[in-house]
Amino acid sequence: MKPTENHKEVYQDADPVELPENAFRELAEDEGYRPIMHPARDYPEVTPYSVGMGLLLAVIFSAAAAYLGLKVGQVFEAAIPIAIIAVGLSGALKKENPLGQNVIIQSIGACSGVIVAGAIFTLPALYILQAKYPEITVNFLQIFLSSLLGGILGILFFIPFRKYFVKDMHGKYPFPEATATTQVLASGLGKSSAGNSGQARTLVLASLIGGIYDYIVETFGWWAGVLNTHVTEWGQTLAEKTKLVLSCNTGAAVLGLGYIIGLNYAFIICAGSIFVWWILIPLLGTYGSAEIAAMSPEAIFSDHARMIGIGGIAMAGIIGIVKSWSIIRGAVGLASRELRGNTSEGKTVRWQTDISMKHIVFFIALALAAVLIFFWIGVIHTFWQALVAWLVVTAIAFLFTTVAANAIAIVGSNPVSGMTLMTLIVASAIFVAIGLSGSSGIVASMVIGGVVCTALSMAGGFVTDLKVGYWLGSTPRKQESWKFLGTLVSAATVGGVILLLNKVYGFTGDNALIAPQANAMAKVIEPLMMGGDTPWILYMTGAILALILNWLGVPALAFCLGMFIPLQLNTPLLVGGAIAWFVGSRSTDKALNDARRDRGTLISSGLIAGGALFGVFAALTRFLGFEYTSPLSTIATQWAGLTVYALLIVYLIWDSMKAKRLKD
Repeated sequence: MKPTENHKEVYQDADPVELPENAFRELAEDEGYRPIMHPARDYPEVTPYSVGMGLLLAVIFSAAAAYLGLKVGQVFEAAIPIAIIAVGLSGALKKENPLGQNVIIQSIGACSGVIVAGAIFTLPALYILQAKYPEITVNFLQIFLSSLLGGILGILFFIPFRKYFVKDMHGKYPFPEATATTQVLASGLGKSSAGNSGQARTLVLASLIGGIYDYIVETFGWWAGVLNTHVTEWGQTLAEKTKLVLSCNTGAAVLGLGYIIGLNYAFIICAGSIFVWWILIPLLGTYGSAEIAAMSPEAIFSDHARMIGIGGIAMAGIIGIVKSWSIIRGAVGLASRELRGNTSEGKTVRWQTDISMKHIVFFIALALAAVLIFFWIGVIHTFWQALVAWLVVTAIAFLFTTVAANAIAIVGSNPVSGMTLMTLIVASAIFVAIGLSGSSGIVASMVIGGVVCTALSMAGGFVTDLKVGYWLGSTPRKQESWKFLGTLVSAATVGGVILLLNKVYGFTGDNALIAPQANAMAKVIEPLMMGGDTPWILYMTGAILALILNWLGVPALAFCLGMFIPLQLNTPLLVGGAIAWFVGSRSTDKALNDARRDRGTLISSGLIAGGALFGVFAALTRFLGFEYTSPLSTIATQWAGLTVYALLIVYLIWDSMKAKRLKD
């Protein structure tokens, strides 16, 4: 951005201590945006403290997010809790000019959530299918390299589009997660450190409550982790006669996740689940074949009803591409102009300095060469088949990069699972056509799916980091450069955690981790590669349903996600969303409602982080051989679970309502 007469106000000397009033709205033609950090001045950003703390948080949150995602199918975004921790630590350590360093901490640490999503949505499917086909092999190197290379591609493919999304479209996209993260980081300036330490205490307390709560459930089972009508006599009769089941997970982390998602989005997800469990499954059980009628509701869901949701998710991904085509075309044009050197005149200030486009092109070529070698030597072993797989990955990852970023910018939710499902279907059809099938085809498809999924997840998450940096005034080039190191550390952590959780819990059988997305991927890939009956009719039904939902204005992706995630994991999302609505609507004073809702978000972030982290500790406890059987009966644990869950809900509401109206 060139300093001109029309933008003098952007470069005034005094640094503001809060975001300017035009941070979240579109700018007038002669208006410039002035971030908190002066655009042309240097600030402490990349330091041993910021890099070290970012990497530490990347490891911690990678482990936590992997456990939670495999358990409930929802990966929480680490950006907000990491930002809160960064602000709290900088205040406690009395850091000078901490804002630039906190942005780097958040940017590096946030690699955790996006790398986790790419890995756990796909690669555990190899373990799931290994139970049926022992010749399938899975090793750490496959998980690590698919996550690492996918993350690197996501970073490199998105950088050319940064200015389009974060600068040119300023005020046109809401960026919900980036907005919250930016406000947290900005809260560390100007106003008293007492407020920041108060936030930190609230977060720590909520983390301990959520962590201890979930640890007790997982390790000791003193109360039920899932409330289910199956355990009662009337519930069993209801399931046998009508195939109707009611269930709810009582975990603290899932409750907090529902609060942050909010009532509207949680309601749509739960509506998809209710449609399957309370309408579709009873209909199939009553009017389906004798074979289906003899199945349990859970079996009907797994073998039939869920397939409709998978078809819907794939179609929702296609709808996303169609809707975003103009954005893809415009972003590609912007990147090509920069590569040819047709940029605005004048020296680019620190605030708008990216890694040079020539370097980006070189690194993309290097990364793609590494992907080809990995496919050839580490996965497929036949060069021309590896080349075909490489072409599929390159085309789809690049095409969907802007779709993922656009989804995050608008609704804060990345439809990466739907796009990856479509990638698997397309890739598998191509592989079978070129003679790559069977167990080797399964491994190839899933590893390739992992690379694509991680690339799209990274692109969607990276737009949040760069928008945060734009609002606050950090250096994009520094965020972009150090993102690679965060990706490396997160990929290594996720690989180790997946291996550990597979040994402790497994992904098949009783008490296994549910891994809903990976199970969906496995169900899609198996018939395509092993020559079974592919349920095309069910897929097409889901695709048609997604088209109808889109026509009606209902977010098809959210609804269809609810269709293939088990009911007990969707119900608490609705409970948490209802709490968020209740907390934020009790007063006629909008500022007070906002303060209460924000405090609830802080508490919920603590429940999520603590519950997920202590879940990893519970896995380690089991791995070390500790076993405990609760002496309580099943009915007693159900009543205990209901009571403790109610107390947790009361705590979340009570503590959120303690917030006071922020003074102007």
